[in-house]
Amino acid sequence: MEEQPKILYVEDDQNLAFVTKDHLEEAGYHITHCENGLEAFETFKTNKFDLCVVDVMLPILDGFTLAKKIRKMNEAVPILFLTAKSLEEDKIQGLQIGGDDYITKPFSMEELKLKIEVFLKRSSIAPKPEEPFEFNIGEYYFNHKNLKLAHEVGEKILTQREADVLLELVKEKGNVVKKSDILTRLWGDDDYFVGRSLDVFISRLRKYMKEDPNIRIDNLHGVGFKLMDTETVSS
Repeated sequence: MEEQPKILYVEDDQNLAFVTKDHLEEAGYHITHCENGLEAFETFKTNKFDLCVVDVMLPILDGFTLAKKIRKMNEAVPILFLTAKSLEEDKIQGLQIGGDDYITKPFSMEELKLKIEVFLKRSSIAPKPEEPFEFNIGEYYFNHKNLKLAHEVGEKILTQREADVLLELVKEKGNVVKKSDILTRLWGDDDYFVGRSLDVFISRLRKYMKEDPNIRIDNLHGVGFKLMDTETVSS
């Protein structure tokens, strides 16, 4: 029997937590529920999870602080924020500190399950078996399957979302990739805020590949992005 995906679910609203946990368990997930950020972090330290679903407004230790602590221990595990905050800057902040996506409360159970499936299945964005998953980008080696971005000075384990965005760019290295295409394939939407979310991930990737000055990700305003390295510049 296939092992159930393990999800750390952090929510202090007991009624919402009960209903959400019940729905997710019915959908085939193993849910560990914590009511505050400190309890969640202690639980994370001693258990292995496939995904973290974290409310932002938590007692003792808020969701953003919890996410920062999780990221220091594990660079790859997807973090999905639940937020009642309507300000876009709050959502952007969550992505900047290492989150992979967010859902605004109130949300439907179907929306939550769909978001979870995107991260756990990876089927719509992973390379097909006959397609390569290893790439050279200038001085870097990128392995999408293992979420690895390596350089002689060190190795970075990407989050799933970071790896998926980089894959979209590297498959078309030297060519423009439409922003709307990336958003539709990875987020299932191309509205304004989701577009801003993508910009955060592009900024992360630029930072990760700064050791090679010949690598750049050009932003063609209103159109998309183009990944360039020594090979593409000289060709």
